[in-house]
Parts: sequence; structure tokens; C-alpha cells
Amino acid sequence: MRALLLGGAGFIGLHLARRLTRDGHAVTIVDNFSRGRDDADLAALRDTPGVEIRNGDLTDPATWAALPHGWGQVHLLAAVVGVRNVESDPARVVRVNTLAALHLLDWIRPDEKLFFASTSEVYAGGVDLGLVPVPTAEDVPVVVADPTAPRFSYAISKLLGEAAVLHTARARGLSAVVGRFHNVYGPRMGADHVIPELSLRALRAEDPYRVYGMDQTRAFCHVDDAVEAVVRLMDTPAAAGGVVHIGNDAEETNIGDLAKLVLRVAEFDPRLDPAPAPSGAVARRCPDLSRLRALTGYEPVVSLEEGVRRTFAWYRDRWPR
Repeated sequence: MRALLLGGAGFIGLHLARRLTRDGHAVTIVDNFSRGRDDADLAALRDTPGVEIRNGDLTDPATWAALPHGWGQVHLLAAVVGVRNVESDPARVVRVNTLAALHLLDWIRPDEKLFFASTSEVYAGGVDLGLVPVPTAEDVPVVVADPTAPRFSYAISKLLGEAAVLHTARARGLSAVVGRFHNVYGPRMGADHVIPELSLRALRAEDPYRVYGMDQTRAFCHVDDAVEAVVRLMDTPAAAGGVVHIGNDAEETNIGDLAKLVLRVAEFDPRLDPAPAPSGAVARRCPDLSRLRALTGYEPVVSLEEGVRRTFAWYRDRWPR
């Protein structure tokens, strides 16, 4: 099988590329390296037989015109994401994420299966307003509580992409799955997410050690489990045409306990300094995975402690500080 990973040099993309190549598939990655890193991990993948890496801007029609067809799977993982990007330039978030999705739908052929990466952020407004239960299922209403809030730009861009993918798939007979990722973490995800950020500050021996939003809760999913879910969904014809959560509902934790776990792994014992949660951060997030289980039999296997240990070790050994 030939797989095209759009945004494949990024966090989930690289881990998915590794898995597909281990399974014997040929992989082509397209990335403009605005977020994806051309580092040792990507270099090792580049040297793997059957892997091709192309530099391309998915908002530019010329990039699509140069791409061949004949893919067994196409994964749209590319997006502008991250709180700093969302707050500093929300218009760019909407423009880039929307153009990438719309150009893809103009380009793709009906015999090429599509995976569209979406996000649990689409539920934040409903959770904050008390309209959406947690754990959250896919069929609850999605609410944009305040379209002027910069943080909502990411969710809005993904909801637009979901609608475009699902309606285009229905109209053109395209096999497409929308996967809403819930707090996926692991090695090589950058420094702007909570587990890497906590890890790097522990490695720098920050004392007092600031913890933002200690009482907020999340259900974190290790990237290996997330990739397993993607692989299974793309091998499940019944998943086509739907929205499916990807995450880990087994170990919901608050951020204070997560920080203590990171510090225990780091063997560092500073004084904790509680601080307010980042503006716009939802108080609780946990997916209902009933649909994913029913479709694929998926169960997460990487415990939070094991996943944090793997992630911390990668940042200790590979990330500058």
C-alpha cells in the first residue's frame, strides 16, 4: 500500500510514518517544515526503503499539481496548532488549515481513502457552557462560545474541515474518516504542550516549579496508541463517513497529579507554585471511546506513567535546554 502523509514531518505524522513503514507500506511525506522538524528522527526515516520526503506548501495549488495519484491512503495531518500560534495569529490558523483541506478535496480521487485529523477542541465551548457531558461522545452538539476568542480559531478551522470532508465524501463517493484526537502526547511533539513543557522545566531544575491549572483534568493518549487507532480505523470500512474519537479514557488525571508524576520520573523535588490555567483552557476533557471500540476493538495499552517516562527520556536525551 502507498500512503501519502500531508504534514508527515510533524509529531503524529512521523510516528504514523514509522508504523506504516514497519508494516511494509511505502510512505511519501509532504511538509513545509513550518512546524515539522528536519531532525535526526526524520533523517532516519528518510533512509528507510520506500520513504520519500517532499517539501511543499499545502496552501499553494502548485504543490497539489505536482503530486501524483494512486495512493491507498491519504492522511491530512498538517495544521497550524499550538496555543502560542493560535493566540498570536488566529487568522493564519483559519486560513492555512482551511486552504489545506479544501485544496485536498479538489485534488483527491474517489479511490484514495482519506483520514482527516481533527481535535477535541471542538467541544471546549460546550463543556465550558455546561452543555456537553464529560466523558464526551461524538454526537454531542459542538458550540463556538465566542468566535472573537483567538483560541477558538483552531476549533473553527477543524470544524470547517470536518464539514467539507464529510459532505464532499458523501457527494463524490469518497471513503473518508474524521479522527478527533484527544490530548495525544509523546516524543518529538515540540515544547509547547503540557507534558514536554513540564519535563523541560524539571530538567532545568526550576524551583519553585510553576503548575498552571492544577485542578484541570485531562485524559492523555500516548502517540503509539493514537497511531494504532488511526491504522485500525483506516482498515475498517464501517468507519468511513463518520467522526471517531482517538484517545485514552482509562486514566483521567488532573494537571497537579501529572506534574507530580513528571517530577517523580525526573527525580526532582521542588516546591510547587500553583498558577491560573491558560486563558481559554477547558476545565475537563475526556473522550467516550465507545464508537472506536465498537468499530475496531481498540484499547489503549500505554499507561500514563510509562508514556511519561518514555517522553521524558526523549526530551532529556534529545531536546536542547
